[in-house]
Amino acid sequence: MRIHDLLRGLLVAGAIASATATLHAGAIASATATLHPGAAAAATVDHTRENGIGIRLVDAPLQARADSRARRYIVDHLKPGTVIHRRVEVSNTTGSPWVVSLYPAAAEIRDRAFRFAPGRTPNDLSTWISTNRHEILLAPGARSMVTATVDVPKGAAPGERYAMIWAEVAKDPPPGGGLRQVNRVGVRVYLSVGGDNPPAADFTIDTLTAQRAPDGQQIVSAQVRNTGGRALDLTGEVTLTNGGLTAGPYQVRTGTTLAPGDAGPVTAPLTERVPDGPWHVRFHLESGLVRHTAEADIHFPVAGAARMAAATMDDGGFLVAAIVTAGIVLPALAAASFLLIRGRRRARHDAAP
Repeated sequence: MRIHDLLRGLLVAGAIASATATLHAGAIASATATLHPGAAAAATVDHTRENGIGIRLVDAPLQARADSRARRYIVDHLKPGTVIHRRVEVSNTTGSPWVVSLYPAAAEIRDRAFRFAPGRTPNDLSTWISTNRHEILLAPGARSMVTATVDVPKGAAPGERYAMIWAEVAKDPPPGGGLRQVNRVGVRVYLSVGGDNPPAADFTIDTLTAQRAPDGQQIVSAQVRNTGGRALDLTGEVTLTNGGLTAGPYQVRTGTTLAPGDAGPVTAPLTERVPDGPWHVRFHLESGLVRHTAEADIHFPVAGAARMAAATMDDGGFLVAAIVTAGIVLPALAAASFLLIRGRRRARHDAAP
């Protein structure tokens, strides 16, 4: 018997809707991102509308075809002196023509999130990236292919680096004054530099904690540690069981990116109120080809956080990808990011998918 059937309608205030979420600057959108330049503080992830400037990765390495991250972002491991080419598609689904500027810029992982630098701020990786077209005039409904080249210097030091490939549009202020609107949307680049053997990606789920937010919402939190050599973009779900009762699955909050060696919480808000417990929780997380599930017994507190419960983790799961010749690419069937051209007051707005 499912808790959802027993407690239908008892949704916790503040729960995250399944179709629409709020994306703050520097956060991660999990699907099609639609920016509202007129918004006062945040952009909106909208899975249903496509009315703006979009960008998506077209090519991904064939050996990474099972890796959803590599179909959305440029994720690669290269030796110094290597050159690769990746295509991105820029689209205009508005009713007006737009001049779109294309350029690379710096990004970093900070405070457990993928964050991008303002404007055209460079870093090592962004200076290695170039595009064959720097500006495109897109008619309404038009699409255009752009080739991005990553040229790793022969003397490049080993390690992982991060950058963005941006598509940017600008709108001059109306007569009489106002702000010039500058908005952009981009594709992330995660590049590891090193020898023949790329660093492995892996993580541990150390503890699980039951929490209650000030508004009463129940939350399950996992403490995760990146034990590998690549950045992690964590997604997953939580299921609760108690005898014959099952609650969930509940999706984890997207937006947690851990650099190698980093650790931090990944949370899953419950979208329905359930009894306080005890519950047996299964917390499943994945990043690309790496998947782990941890289990523990929890009890939701009246307020705040309960004591952390040591998690029992599986032995590890890795999706098997075919071993093929390096450099072969296939179409990346990933969702694009979109920039909604609307509003008058916002001066600058960015979105990273």
